[in-house]
Order: sequence, then structure tokens, then C-alpha cells
Amino acid sequence: MGLGGLGRLAGAAAGAAMLTACASEPPPGPPPPPMGGAATPQGCAADKLADDALVGKPEAEAIALLDGCAWRIGQRDAQQFPGTMDYRPDRRTLGIAGGLVVWVKRG
Repeated sequence: MGLGGLGRLAGAAAGAAMLTACASEPPPGPPPPPMGGAATPQGCAADKLADDALVGKPEAEAIALLDGCAWRIGQRDAQQFPGTMDYRPDRRTLGIAGGLVVWVKRG
């Protein structure tokens, strides 16, 4: 094989590699669920409940109750999420497993 043949072979290999790379991109997935919310002056429905009242509720229901409260997800299905080290007694951190709230911590 001459130099021209090697050049064509290298060009074909590079073109195939580029096409393979473009074809292997997965489609974008659904957007992630909310990871937290800020407190509002009006407060939230969960302020009238004990934190333990959120345990056992579906994640969507707990998030709806926490609308207007400071909250965040600390763990979902054994995956830990980063949090800050500042202590805020009004903020709830939730642990989620299988779509249900399994623990609630303050701070």
C-alpha cells in the first residue's frame, strides 16, 4: 500500500470514528426533580406540622407542603447530595427512598 492508500485509510478511519461518536449520544433525560426551596415571609403549610408528619409521605406531597419553607434533599435512594455546613433551624433536609420521605432533619 502506497502513501496515498495509507492517507485514504487514515481518513476513512477518522471519519468512521467521528460518525460513531455522534451516533452514540443518548437523548436527554427528563429534568431532575426539585432539590430545594427557599423560605418565604408567608411560611408554609408544613410549619403547622411536626417534622415527623412528613415521614412516609410521597416526595411530591411533602414538597407541596414545604412550599414557602426552606428545604433541600439530602439523600435520594442512597445517593448523598452536597449540603452546606451552616446551621439554619428553619431549614428541613429530607431523605427520600423509593419516592417516600424516610427522614427529616433540621438545620
